[in-house]
Amino acid sequence: MEKFVRIKGVAAPLPLANVDTDMIIPAHYMKALTRLGLGRHLFRELRFDEAARERPEFILNRPACREAQILIADRNFGCGSSREHAVWALSDFGIRCVIAPSFGDIFAGNARKNGLLLIRLPEALCGRLRREIEFAQYAPIEVDLAAQQIRLASGEAIDFDIDPGDRRILIEGLDDIARTLRHADAIARFEAAT
Repeated sequence: MEKFVRIKGVAAPLPLANVDTDMIIPAHYMKALTRLGLGRHLFRELRFDEAARERPEFILNRPACREAQILIADRNFGCGSSREHAVWALSDFGIRCVIAPSFGDIFAGNARKNGLLLIRLPEALCGRLRREIEFAQYAPIEVDLAAQQIRLASGEAIDFDIDPGDRRILIEGLDDIARTLRHADAIARFEAAT
């Protein structure tokens, strides 16, 4: 898993509440055996019309946001079924961080396991951030996990809280296997004793 210490990139405002995992990646695009390429199906029905033409009004199709690394969403992002593919599609597209008032529980667990930083901020603050990002014409912002701060192009710094265990996992880039392997000596001793 890629380490997450800090990123500086474009943030795309997505003012939609209750974005479920089927909206993030529709089920019929989850037949792939690998994570690679899932990003092209991210928000498929929002990004493309029935003839597979881009919808120019959708935020990730706008020139300034095609390379967005941060989404500033609304409440209950990632609700619905337990599709790890939703996190994979976001990551494959290039999204490294999602900021929202709340997240679906299973989505949040999948995000942590796959190196996607989720930041919970109050709903009013998320709304203000979306407006300020647009007003600043999508100027890059910085998300600093080590300092637990978001730094806007205006110079404003916004502190955020995160579970210390989640923070450590992301900063060190430890997936489930890497965390288990940190205990290889203890596992070997146990196996030798039995």
